[in-house]
Amino acid sequence: MVTKKNTKKSLRDTPTTPLDLLYQISKEVATTLDLSTVLERVLSLSIKTIGAIRGSIIILDENENPVASAIIVQDQVISHTNEQLRSTLDEGLAGWVVKNRDAVIIPNTSNDERWLRRPDDEESATGAKSAIAVPIMARNDLVGVITLVHPEPNHLQEKRIALIHAIADQAGIAVLNAQLYEESQRQARVMTALANSASALSSTLRLENVLQNILEEIRNALQVEAVTLSLIDRNEGYLVYKAAIHDKLDLQSSLIGKRIKIGQGFSGFVAQSGQGEIVNNPSADKRLRQTNQLYPEISPYAIVAAPIFLLGKVLGVLEAINPYSGYFESDSLLVLSGIGSLAGSSIQNAQLYEDLQVAHSRYHDLFENSADPIIITDLMGNIIETNNRTLKTCNYSPEELNIMGISEIHDINWDIVGKNFSKLIEDTSSSYESILATKDEDDIPIQVNVHQIQIADQCRLQWILRDISERKNLDQLREDLTSMIFHDLRSPLSNVISSLDVIQASLPDGYDPEINSLFEIANRSTVRIQRLTKSLLDINRLESGQPITNKELLNPEELINYAKQALISQANAKKQKVNIDLGPNIPQINADRDMIERVLINIFQNAIKFTPTNGMIEFGAKVDDNDTRFWVLDSGSGVDPDYIGRIFDKFTRMHPDERIKGLGLGLAFCRLAVEGHGGRIWVENLPKGGAMFSFTIPIAN
Repeated sequence: MVTKKNTKKSLRDTPTTPLDLLYQISKEVATTLDLSTVLERVLSLSIKTIGAIRGSIIILDENENPVASAIIVQDQVISHTNEQLRSTLDEGLAGWVVKNRDAVIIPNTSNDERWLRRPDDEESATGAKSAIAVPIMARNDLVGVITLVHPEPNHLQEKRIALIHAIADQAGIAVLNAQLYEESQRQARVMTALANSASALSSTLRLENVLQNILEEIRNALQVEAVTLSLIDRNEGYLVYKAAIHDKLDLQSSLIGKRIKIGQGFSGFVAQSGQGEIVNNPSADKRLRQTNQLYPEISPYAIVAAPIFLLGKVLGVLEAINPYSGYFESDSLLVLSGIGSLAGSSIQNAQLYEDLQVAHSRYHDLFENSADPIIITDLMGNIIETNNRTLKTCNYSPEELNIMGISEIHDINWDIVGKNFSKLIEDTSSSYESILATKDEDDIPIQVNVHQIQIADQCRLQWILRDISERKNLDQLREDLTSMIFHDLRSPLSNVISSLDVIQASLPDGYDPEINSLFEIANRSTVRIQRLTKSLLDINRLESGQPITNKELLNPEELINYAKQALISQANAKKQKVNIDLGPNIPQINADRDMIERVLINIFQNAIKFTPTNGMIEFGAKVDDNDTRFWVLDSGSGVDPDYIGRIFDKFTRMHPDERIKGLGLGLAFCRLAVEGHGGRIWVENLPKGGAMFSFTIPIAN
């Protein structure tokens, strides 16, 4: 578009001499730092002085692209686009001056190829003219061209060159001053924008507000129609739009959540390259096609994008769209890049803050809604905070608890936590059983779990007090039941065994073999019951700390063979193969025969129970340093890993399957018996399936 404005009223009187002209021009240069105004005034004075009908001053950047201009035709200031000026430089007289870095005079424009002919050059119009063009220099650098055209051929002579050179020098000074002024103004705008952005970004930690502040600062700094912010989802390789503002449209609701693949579109390209860019002609840029699809409500005529950096990595992309001035200057990218660098840490801080708030809320809910009493103390045991369950269980008020110590609430096991809680400071956690003392003087059995935690960069102790009253009651019931079984079965069982012996001894010789088979079944059953009652008795004795006194020198091979013979009929019934693997020269052990035989029988019986039909079981023994190691290996399904750590505890069954019966006392007896002899017992699953139970007994001296 070409626009005109009359310059007559704004100009001073026409200078009458070259000296007056230079004086007037120097005054114009000194009175303003606005480049466009200076160029118009200098050109107008020059045209008036030499009687020209038109003239132009074109200012170039370091790449010889037009950045400013003043064109006057018949006292009218003509506004040209940079594209129109580009064609003049490529084909006209000004272009020749730029290429040759020299002044030129054309006495007659009708016969010089360097002159770009226009419609008014025809004879039917104004006809031939004379023209002069001089380079504008500043610090030995070409910064522009001044061209003047007189309506008469041969009017502009060599004597005019010196005057036009002087005008060009004044114009060069004006350009240099304006550039320095614009650079200072640009730096001031950049620094102001960055300072305002830094202040705005640090004013809040809420992510939503941080993103909104970033966009508002960009819109204010660059004076644009719209700003968007997208963050990289590295797991999926996409940019996801997180915030957007527009001076009129609700861009937030239509754009948020939309994605663009990294490397595609304008923002995707910036995210991939990590380099910001300005596009002042989006229609010619293929990368903008996909961007236009994201927000069709906007018709971008200029766009600038810059990466958001965090620790040297691209976190996202900022885009500013449609400046009110019509195009983006180079400092726009500088401002956007600076805000992008500031935004990275602010976004991360806001994200971390939100994550912290979510974690704090989750912890607070778990803390307050826990079914167990939870108490927070300092490292000296002073109570700092309690949850609701603690208040209900202890019947103390928060004020009463806050002046108490943890030792006033329950009996601390100092052997486990260490003097002054030293072991809790060194280790991560400890656990023990204790009694909780309530305000009503009720004693509640509890399981105490205590560990060190960090709250606001300070070390604290968290005490979880789990009520185990039901478990204690159940344990007591089990103890009473086992005691009752032992005492109530012991006497009748002795009578049954005695009666069987008397009946079997009174039978005549040669009695029916089937009767003898029935007696064997009865004897095996009574022996099994005897083993159970003896195990119950031994469990009580060993748990109370009574030593094993009935020891003798025993041969490990004899013990294994006895256990095998005791249960071989059960293994044969399931068609299981039983092998014995004995190492060479196994020495004797000093042990209670009955106990060790029952340990082997219990383990062998478990192996038979959990080994499938046609499976394999192996007994073994060998010397292991100063111990004899016994093992029973099976080909069953193995032990559930969740049970391995507590399989030797009382009332813990080796297999969770309800169809496999058992009281959970056999392996508990095995552990107590082995440990009573100074050995240890363990179980491990085999790589190819099955389990191997092992225990050691010290070799006799």
